[in-house]
Amino acid sequence: MGNPVKKVVAIHDLSGVGRSSLTVVIPILSTMGIQVCPLPTAVLSTHSKFSDYHFVDLTEHMPAIINHWEKLDLKFNAIYSGFLGSDKQIDIVKNFIDKFKIDNQLIVIDPVLGDDGMLYGPFNNHMIDKMKELIKKADIITPNLTEAAFLLDKPFSLEISQDEIKTWVKNLADMGPEIVIITSVPEKLSHKQTSVIAYNKKDDRLWKVTCDYLPASYPGTGDAFASVIVGSLLQGDSLPIALDRAVNFVSMGVRSTFGYNYDTNYGILLEKILPNLQAPVQISSYELLD
Repeated sequence: MGNPVKKVVAIHDLSGVGRSSLTVVIPILSTMGIQVCPLPTAVLSTHSKFSDYHFVDLTEHMPAIINHWEKLDLKFNAIYSGFLGSDKQIDIVKNFIDKFKIDNQLIVIDPVLGDDGMLYGPFNNHMIDKMKELIKKADIITPNLTEAAFLLDKPFSLEISQDEIKTWVKNLADMGPEIVIITSVPEKLSHKQTSVIAYNKKDDRLWKVTCDYLPASYPGTGDAFASVIVGSLLQGDSLPIALDRAVNFVSMGVRSTFGYNYDTNYGILLEKILPNLQAPVQISSYELLD
C-alpha cells in the first residue's frame, strides 16, 4: 500500500530554540498535509545568532541513516535541503539525490551561503564552488540576493535593476535548475517594498511578487518561504500561486510579530499563523514580467 500522503525528506539542522530550519520546516509542511522525514545535519541548543550555543555535528551519522532508508526502499515525493555546514555534507546530499531519485520527484535546494552581501561565518569560496555543484541537481533553487550574487560570481548591490535580476535568474537556470526564485530583491522605486523574482525555464516565463518591507529581521523566514513553496507545489499549485502563498505567509508572520516588544532572534510567531496555510488560496499580487 502506498503512502496516503506525500512525503518529503528535509535535510536541515535542528535548533532547539529559535524558529528556524527543522522547527520551521516540519510544522509548515505538516500543516499543509505533507509528511516530513527529517535528515538532520546537526543539532544545536539554539540557532547560531544566539551566543555560546552548543553544537553537535551529525555529518558522520548521516550515511548510516541514509543506508537504513535505502534498505527500507523508501520513496520520497520531494527532497528539500537547507543549511549545509561543510563540503562533506554537500557531497552527502549529492549522493542522496542520486540514490533516491525517482520519476516526478521535486528536488528543492535552498543554497544557504550568506545575507546582506556577506558569507555566513563558516563559509568560504570553496563552499560557494561546492554549492554550484549541488544546484545542478535541483529542480528549484531559492537563493536570496546575496546568495545569487555569490553563485554567479557577481558583485552584491542593493541598487541592482530589475533587468539585471531577470538576467541573473536565467543565468542561474542555465546552471541546472528548472526554476530559480530569488528573494529579498529591493524595489528601486520604493524603499518600503521588496520583491521575489522567479523564472521557469520550461515555459520561459518570469514572475514577480512584491511585499511591504518592515524594518526587522527574523531568523528562519527563508526556511518558512522555501517550505511553503515546497508544500504548495506538492499540493498542485502553479508557480505564481506558490510564490503568492509563500510571500503572503512570511509577510503575515513578520506582521504578526513586529508589534510585540520581542527579541527577534526567536523568529516569527509561527504558531499564530500556521492555520492560514489551510485557508483557500487567495490570488493577490503576482505579476508576469516581460
